[in-house]
Amino acid sequence: MKYAGCCVPVSPLRKDPSHQSEMVSQLLFGECCTILEYGTDKWIKVKCRYDDYEGWCQLSHFVEIGEDNYRQTNAELTNDWANEVEYNGQHMFVPLGSTLTSLNHGAAFWQKTPVKFAGKVWKPGIEKLTCKTIKQVAYKFLNTSYLWGGKSVFGIDCSGFSQTVYKFLDVKLPRDAWQQAEKGDTVSTLKETVCGDLAFFDNEEGRITHVGIILSPQEIIHSSGKVRLDKIDNEGIFNLETKQRTHKLRIIKRCFKISG
Repeated sequence: MKYAGCCVPVSPLRKDPSHQSEMVSQLLFGECCTILEYGTDKWIKVKCRYDDYEGWCQLSHFVEIGEDNYRQTNAELTNDWANEVEYNGQHMFVPLGSTLTSLNHGAAFWQKTPVKFAGKVWKPGIEKLTCKTIKQVAYKFLNTSYLWGGKSVFGIDCSGFSQTVYKFLDVKLPRDAWQQAEKGDTVSTLKETVCGDLAFFDNEEGRITHVGIILSPQEIIHSSGKVRLDKIDNEGIFNLETKQRTHKLRIIKRCFKISG
């Protein structure tokens, strides 16, 4: 089995091996995967280590890494909106939440490729899970444009937003909203919610199509057009800009307990 790490700021993960194919997700710099298949025109089918998502990426976006790099579970994350990394002697900027795979004292080797980072880091699992911490992470994405399949501050979708914020909190979520809705414990009413609970919304067919992070029983942060703050009540989301209801509430889940 071959292991690889993303060596560009953001790599699109596509449904099929074509630039015209739907982007179903992304890998950020440092995220690891296994290579499942080699296609034509330098496409590879990969399986993401973090959430087992599968899709096609360009081979040039990845570098082969060792199994020890791939198996690392305590990698730090970049903490600024944009972060300068030295990769193989060249500088580039990578987004918030990029994975600093195998870095020790700011340096690592991915096989024979040197990686250096001297910026601010976030250590998942170290920070207490408080409302302040959750807002500190979530607010970094405010006004980021909505992008189907996106996972970064350069463009993000609703479930990519909740998954990425939770990654900072050291709580693993699957990639899609309907998958996330199957996790955690159900919260019966909005009055019982706490900061960090996930609210899920369905369409007319009853299929869960949207997710947001509850900040209080009256407020939610979510990616819809852009990452934004809106009101929430028992019916769903009320858009503060358009003064219209946009999403119908289906279920609320709690995946962790906050410290205060």
